[in-house]
Amino acid sequence: MRFQPLHVLTLTFLFVLGTANALRAEPPVRSTGPWKMEALKKTPQATWGETKGLVREVYYEGEPYKGKPTRVFAYFSRPKDGTGPFPAMLLVHGGGGQAFAEWANLWAERGYVALAMDTAGQGPGRKRLEDGGPDQGDDAKFRDFTDAEAPEMWTYHAVAAVVRGHSFLAAQPEVDREKIGITGISWGGYLTCIVSGIDDRLKVSVPVYGCGHLAENSTWLSRFEKMSPEQRARWTKFFDPGEYLAGVSCPILFVNGTNDFAYPLDSYQKSYRHVKGPVDLCVTVRMPHGHQQGWAPKEIGLFADSVFKGGAPLARLGKLETVEGQARASVLSKTPIARGQLHYTTDTGAWQKREWKSLDATVRDGIVAGAIPGDRPIVYYLTVTDDRGAVSSSEHAEMGK
Repeated sequence: MRFQPLHVLTLTFLFVLGTANALRAEPPVRSTGPWKMEALKKTPQATWGETKGLVREVYYEGEPYKGKPTRVFAYFSRPKDGTGPFPAMLLVHGGGGQAFAEWANLWAERGYVALAMDTAGQGPGRKRLEDGGPDQGDDAKFRDFTDAEAPEMWTYHAVAAVVRGHSFLAAQPEVDREKIGITGISWGGYLTCIVSGIDDRLKVSVPVYGCGHLAENSTWLSRFEKMSPEQRARWTKFFDPGEYLAGVSCPILFVNGTNDFAYPLDSYQKSYRHVKGPVDLCVTVRMPHGHQQGWAPKEIGLFADSVFKGGAPLARLGKLETVEGQARASVLSKTPIARGQLHYTTDTGAWQKREWKSLDATVRDGIVAGAIPGDRPIVYYLTVTDDRGAVSSSEHAEMGK
């Protein structure tokens, strides 16, 4: 059903009111954990490699590992035309991944400078660097460690590599250092959540799949079950994104699917609720998990453009409410809404295995509403799709027996 846009005066009032409230809000409480941000914000030493098309190889200074200096490999890209300064994006790969030249090129074609770094101690073609940091295997991520050994862990080095990548980007003459954002996929989304909470220079963030509360529910529960309570608490204290998301101060869009094998919706919801400011969600039914699938959603580029280039923002859904058997949420949108839907599952058990169904919802007078089926228990949420094909979601809600 087609949405009749809200009256322009109402939209203007709501955006101005939101801006005024944001200006009055207290700054987020930011924990930087074991990372020494003052040092990481300094421009790292770097050497350039080969250039192919819009993409150039670069190696920059990493954190010391086992008492020895390290380098981080990355692909740097820039738009074909113009001298800038351009907005820029940090691109953080996931497990089993690498620095992706294709990903960096995609952002250059969008008009951005980009830096796609490797977080696994690898160089081009996944070849292990002699002076690389720790690898990204699960044994490295979840091994036992003491407080003093935290700087030897993979998460510590990967986060530091991303923050140093930000510092490198900010020093490049073609980059607008006040317009640098981040997006990451899977373990890269996990890293994006942490970096967004500790690096106050970021202006936009889009974690895909990745979230926190991993010891409570995730595909790695068996890893945590093998830890002692002290080990589990230490890992969570230092390296779970739930410890850092309250520090996010930039616009943030969480992208995930209903059945993600690694990052289920319960841990996902706990994670984005840590953010003190507005949160945008794009949760789609059965979104596949992968690098190409993780950088493909159009919502990511549109969200960045809305912050950096004055593009129309994604529609934003308000608080999900239940009124007389209907799920309802307000809709704030500068673009026409083409469709509303209610998505639900009556299954219980593992989130990854639940079957989701979708029903049409009405969008009228700034409200999206859909009838909730009578089966119980039930989990449900609402989405709207605008005339660009961009999806925005509400939080999910649960009704028990």
